[in-house]
Amino acid sequence: MFKWLKKKTVPRIEEFDMIAPVKGQVVSLEEVPDPAFSTKAMGEGIAIHPTEGKVIAPFTGKVAHVMEKSKHALIIEHESGVQILIHVGINTVSLKGQGFHPHVQTGDSIKAGQLLMEFDLNAIQRDGLPIITPVIVPDGQEMISHVEILEGSSTSPDVPVLRVHLKA
Repeated sequence: MFKWLKKKTVPRIEEFDMIAPVKGQVVSLEEVPDPAFSTKAMGEGIAIHPTEGKVIAPFTGKVAHVMEKSKHALIIEHESGVQILIHVGINTVSLKGQGFHPHVQTGDSIKAGQLLMEFDLNAIQRDGLPIITPVIVPDGQEMISHVEILEGSSTSPDVPVLRVHLKA
C-alpha cells in the first residue's frame, strides 16, 4: 500500500568516467605553474590549456559550490558523492570575478555537457595570468579508491579524460 514511502536505492557503481570540462590540450598537473596543483597537494587530476572560454559539466550531478565573489572555480558533485574542482586559470581569484560568467549556482542540478560557466580567455591573458585550468579530484574523499588518468592530449566531448574508481 505505501510502496511510495520506501526509500529508493541508487545502484552502486564501481567507477565512473569524466569527460573534459574545457576544450583544449590536456597536460599533466606537473605543468601547472602553482605548487598547490603541480605537486598534487590538493589531489589527483589533469590540467587543460583551454582553446575556448567555456566550462561544461563533465558528468551528471549537482553544483556543490561556485566561488561567489571571484567566480573562477566550481566544485561539482557526481551522483556517487565524489566532488571535482574545476579551477579556471592560475591566480585568477585576483580578477575578482571580472571575465567570469557562471550559468549555474550552488545547489543546481546539472547534466553532462551542460554549460556551467563562460570565461574571457583574452582578459585573463591580458592581465598576465596563466589560463591553464586544473581539474582536480580533491584528496580526502573516503569513497575513492584511486583516480586513473586516461590517455589523450586533446579534449573531445565523447572521450573521457579521468576515471574515478570507488571503494567497494
